[in-house]
Amino acid sequence: MTMGTETRYRVRGGAPLHGTVFVQGAKNAALKMIAASLLASKGRTVLRNVPPIEDVRRAVELAQAVGAIVEFHESERTLVVDASRLTSPVLPAEIARRFRSSVLFVPPLLHRLGEAVIEGVGGCNLGNRNLDFHYRGFARLGAVVDEGESVIHIKVGTGGLRGAHLYLDTPSHTGTENLIMAASLAPGTTIIDNAALEPEVLDVIAFLTKMGARITGGGTGFVTVEGVSELAAVEHTVMPDRIDAGVFAMAAAITGGELNLVGGSLEHFGVVRWKLEQMGVEFSTQGAVLQVRRPNPLRPINVITSPYPGFATDLQSPIMALACLADGSSYIRETIFDGRYTLVGELNKMGAKVEVDGSAAIVHGPSTLRGAEVVAHDLRTGIALILAGLIAEGETVVAPGYLIDRGHASIAQRLTTLGADITVEPATSA
Repeated sequence: MTMGTETRYRVRGGAPLHGTVFVQGAKNAALKMIAASLLASKGRTVLRNVPPIEDVRRAVELAQAVGAIVEFHESERTLVVDASRLTSPVLPAEIARRFRSSVLFVPPLLHRLGEAVIEGVGGCNLGNRNLDFHYRGFARLGAVVDEGESVIHIKVGTGGLRGAHLYLDTPSHTGTENLIMAASLAPGTTIIDNAALEPEVLDVIAFLTKMGARITGGGTGFVTVEGVSELAAVEHTVMPDRIDAGVFAMAAAITGGELNLVGGSLEHFGVVRWKLEQMGVEFSTQGAVLQVRRPNPLRPINVITSPYPGFATDLQSPIMALACLADGSSYIRETIFDGRYTLVGELNKMGAKVEVDGSAAIVHGPSTLRGAEVVAHDLRTGIALILAGLIAEGETVVAPGYLIDRGHASIAQRLTTLGADITVEPATSA
C-alpha cells in the first residue's frame, strides 16, 4: 500500500475466532535496529522477522534517504542493509513528518557524518516537546543542538562526542535506545540512569552487542556503555511483538474463541497477563506456542498503565473494548500518554457505555455493541475498534486503515484465517 491511498476496514461481527496465528516481529525492536544498522561503516546487516508494516517501510525510506542501500524482502520478512556509504545528514520532511521514530536516525548520522538535520518538525508536531530529552541527552554527550522554526540541526561539538552521565525523567524506551546508540561509539563511559526495562530494549542491546558494542545493565534500569571505535554489520532475528500478541489474545477473548499464538510469550506480557486472567481469559504455554481461550463470561477489571513490566499503554485501548463485554464496571487510568481516550466516543457510537472522569475512563458493562462507522484516531484506537467490530451486531467500518497498518501487518488476512469476517478496501473519497 502506498502512502497516497487511504483504506478502511469493514468488519462483520459474530464469529468466535479459532485457529493458529503467527505473531509478527516486534515493531519497537525492528525500527531501532534499522537505525542502529547505519552505525556499521562496512559489511551488510541482515535482520530477520521484520514486520512488513507501514512504520518499517518509513524507516527503510529514511535509511535510503541518507544513502544506505536497503533491500526489504517482505515475503521473507528479511531486511538487508548496506550502510558503507552514507551521503546525506538530512532526514527529509515528507518522511520525518509521518514517522515519529525519525529521531532514532540521529546517532548514526552524528557518528558517521558529524551532523543530523531533522526537517519538518513544526511546533504543533506531536514529537516536539516529547523529544526534548533526546536532544538534552545528545547535548550531554557533546552534540550542539540548534532548534530552528521547522528544522532541528544537531552537530558534533568541537571536542567530539564523549561518554557522560545521563538521566531520563521517565524510562522511555525510545530515549533509552537512542542514547545507548549514541553512547556506543562515544569514547569513555556513559551511564544511563532510569533506563527503560522493555524486552525490546534488551533485544536492541543484544543486537548492538553482537555488532561489538559494550553494554551492561540492560533490564536493571541502570545501563553502562563503554564506547568502542567501530561497530560491525551482523545478522539478527527480531523478537516477537508482544503488542501484536496481546491484540490477538484479546481477539480470542472478545469473541469467546480459542487461538494458538506462535511466538506469543507470557513473560513479555507483564501485568497484561494478570489482568486478562482476572477477566477470565485462560492461557497455556506449549513450547513457543501460547494457547488463549475464554470459556466463561468476562469479569470487570481495574487497569493503570505504567512503564514495563506494568500494563502496556499500547494495550489500553484494546482492553477498553474488551471491558465493554464485562459484567460490571471497569476502571482504566492512562498515565503515559495524553489523548489516549479518543476511543471512548467511538465505542459509545457502537452502543458502549464509557465515560471519562478526570484521568480515568469508566466502562459500564456488559453492552451489546452494534456496527457503526467509526474513526481510528491513532493506531491503538484503530485496532481496538476492529476488536469491537468482531463482536458487534452488523457491520463496522473503521477508517483510516493506514494508522492500523502502521503497527500490524496484514491484519485483515490474519483475522480472516481465524474465521473473522473482515475486509480492507480503498476508502471512497466522499
